Amino acid sequence: MVDILEGHRVLSFDLETTGVSTNNDRIVQVALIGADADGSAIHHDVLVNPQRPIPSGASRVHGIYDPQVKGEKVFKHHAAELFDLIDGAVVVGHNVRRFDMPLLENEYFRCGMVPPKPMVMLDTLETVRRLKVPRPHNLGAQCARHGIDLTNAHDAAADAAASLLLLWKLIRDNPAKFRRSLPEIEQWLIHGDSRPEESELGRALADLTPLDPQGRIRIDDGLHIVAFGRHRGTDLLRIEKEDPRYVDWLLSPKGIEDEVTRLKLREIISAVRNG
Repeated sequence: MVDILEGHRVLSFDLETTGVSTNNDRIVQVALIGADADGSAIHHDVLVNPQRPIPSGASRVHGIYDPQVKGEKVFKHHAAELFDLIDGAVVVGHNVRRFDMPLLENEYFRCGMVPPKPMVMLDTLETVRRLKVPRPHNLGAQCARHGIDLTNAHDAAADAAASLLLLWKLIRDNPAKFRRSLPEIEQWLIHGDSRPEESELGRALADLTPLDPQGRIRIDDGLHIVAFGRHRGTDLLRIEKEDPRYVDWLLSPKGIEDEVTRLKLREIISAVRNG
């Protein structure tokens, strides 16, 4: 694990929230536990005023009640610092790809801000499933299976620390599966050892003509295919239908670095949105 992550900022990330909707619920606690690229420790753990009552069911899970967050800062107060920590980092978490990061992104969108983009996300839920570790796959059960103390379950900092240790143990116990680059590991966690882009597009992404110098957008028979991130291998117009907020991020300098390419794609998206 040291070899894989050496020289990178590695942060285990966990949220406690008002509920389980990534679109509608709000953050009440955010924790980032790990180390910077130089090895210095990072421990960022804050309560957040969600600007709405916390449902009793959610409070019973994580133990955070309205009086505890009433005097705390709202999310926008924390946004810049969180961006600086997460952007470009290796982010670890249990179900982080489908829950924590989408919910965090929506908090940024509400503030009119571009969300941070991790270098990769190493999701421990995806990892135990990919490795076919026996069920149940929830964090508590996996920690018990791997001898990890999770006394304060559903506290964001405790869950984040446990996820990082779980990843370490999974890599230690299955070293052959992790002898690849971090982007390759992320793609393996998402897709397995198959190459889904070949079956979907007829050719591998690497065979398609790049539109921009970085090769983040590739052309396939007139379609603009996103060649990285969570929508890798998907046509831009399909993403616009399913995830327009991601398209807004994609068309910013954080998504596509090349300005000429951004302008071309903005014209296409504007025509769709205004048509």
